[in-house]
Amino acid sequence: MTTPSPPAADALEPWPDTVAWRSVSPKLITVELIARAIFVLVLLVGLGIGQALAPYWLWLAAMGLVVVYAIWRGFVTVRAVRAWGYAERDQDLVVRHGLLVRRLSIVPYARMQFVDVTAGPLERAFGLATVQLHTAAAASDAKVPGLPPEEAARLRDRLTALGEDRAEGL
Repeated sequence: MTTPSPPAADALEPWPDTVAWRSVSPKLITVELIARAIFVLVLLVGLGIGQALAPYWLWLAAMGLVVVYAIWRGFVTVRAVRAWGYAERDQDLVVRHGLLVRRLSIVPYARMQFVDVTAGPLERAFGLATVQLHTAAAASDAKVPGLPPEEAARLRDRLTALGEDRAEGL
């Protein structure tokens, strides 16, 4: 009697089911929405000044388009943040993100050169940090945003230790 072979991976579905995915903090949604709101407010103020200095209907139309775009982008931002995920495997770190264009980055521990942990003012205000992995090839760098500082520090330390261990074996 033969054992059934596992189902073949679907090349069009880049999120492997065999990986235990970890998601980023939901606080990242708030951080991203605040950053977008600040940008939209600055844009609306600029358009408002244009309307005040040279009244014309196109200024008001542009303001309306900016508001509609901001609302649409808010919904997309929520879904985009929920699409972020990462998984630590034996030999590599796997990072996924994207809605329309899905991206799956697989970074072997032996290829990592260094790991950064950063936190901008908004991230710090919400207790979040970003882990950035750097490799010799700039295109293969990966980042994991929206992690609590404790998780970011743990991930940094683990990736650094695994990278050193794997690099010694080369």
